[in-house]
Amino acid sequence: MPASMFESASKPAAARSTLLLALSSVAVLALSACGLSGTDGNKDDTAAAPAAGATIAAAPAANDPDYTKLESTDIADVQARPDMQVQVVLDQLGFGPGVIDGKMGLSTHNGLMGFQEANGLQASGKLDETTKSALAQWANVVATKVVRIPDSWATVEYLKTPDGPEAQSKLKQLGYQSLDEKLAERFHTTVEVLKQLNPGGQPAGSPAPVAGKVPVSATATPTPTPSPAPSASASGVALPAVFSAGQLVRVPNVGMGFDAASSGDNPDWSRTLASLGVAPNQPKVARLTVDKSESVLRAYDASDKLVALFTVTSGSSHDPLPLGDWKINVVSKNPPFNYNPDLFWDAKAGDEKAKLPPGPNGPVGVVWIDLNKEHYGIHGTPEPQNIGRTQSHGCVRLTNWDVARLAQMVSTSTKVLFQA
Repeated sequence: MPASMFESASKPAAARSTLLLALSSVAVLALSACGLSGTDGNKDDTAAAPAAGATIAAAPAANDPDYTKLESTDIADVQARPDMQVQVVLDQLGFGPGVIDGKMGLSTHNGLMGFQEANGLQASGKLDETTKSALAQWANVVATKVVRIPDSWATVEYLKTPDGPEAQSKLKQLGYQSLDEKLAERFHTTVEVLKQLNPGGQPAGSPAPVAGKVPVSATATPTPTPSPAPSASASGVALPAVFSAGQLVRVPNVGMGFDAASSGDNPDWSRTLASLGVAPNQPKVARLTVDKSESVLRAYDASDKLVALFTVTSGSSHDPLPLGDWKINVVSKNPPFNYNPDLFWDAKAGDEKAKLPPGPNGPVGVVWIDLNKEHYGIHGTPEPQNIGRTQSHGCVRLTNWDVARLAQMVSTSTKVLFQA
């Protein structure tokens, strides 16, 4: 049985293996006006899975590769966090709330709208009483959990992403810039939210320190407040980090309750799914629609049931979303990126062609879904907080965790419609 990334907070970390986003074996694809186009990649249909929204485990346990089983701690949260709890449930059901921050913003509005559509409710996007009643069956799903950051995360090479494609092309991968960034993406949130959930460097709800005594809970000892410090690497310096390996942290309760190593994909992609807290088994999707006016992507199964909805960024005044029916040529996971300044209206003077390595901080994130519309596709992003709020180069952009989930749903037989 594979082990999990986050171990029991009551035990010392046992794992020492390095978790790196390995480079994909997919061939380098040609750059397009937005991202990539090409003919290589993972073309396999995803395995059949139960419809999204069927169940959510009340007490999930993570099974990410290379780590031991996570167990719950007895550190109860000091706040109920009802809005974050709704976001957690929506995230697990496949109606993406975007960045989980405990706020009823654009992406959460869209996620609620998707849940309502799928359940025959008025699709207002508002958390009205009828929607609250429909969500009540998941009231036992907590908003947050306390986990221990694996010791092996101290051995990962974090490196600030340099400016410009030439400098980026010299890296082995466009990986995470700090442990903080890695932790935030793993739990579909931001570093700022993690700081709020861990005031003074300790999980909210931890016993207050007593002079002359070490604070103790029945299952875990809260860690002292860490000092922000950059992590040196062989090729540069990481961004300063507040959190550290071995530390107990309170995080949004997402990305647990599944075996990330059972995807049937290559180990590199399984590790990527684990690093994003994305279950490999997802519903098979027969068609996708992207609505420009709503900034949402809807996914429907073979019976035309809505099984997922994600907020997206789609097009701009310079590169508008190409309306019409399209097909998927290939689903490329952990794709490299060939930068061609001739295809970008906002390229800087002096930019030259460059091959950029794969990684979550690459221009298209961890997935490129290539369409038969030349130069267009569906892909991830290194800036999840900007989804639905900024423009793209004509393509459809999602958070890395949402596009990784989508990659497990679609195949070359999935139909795609871009509409106004």
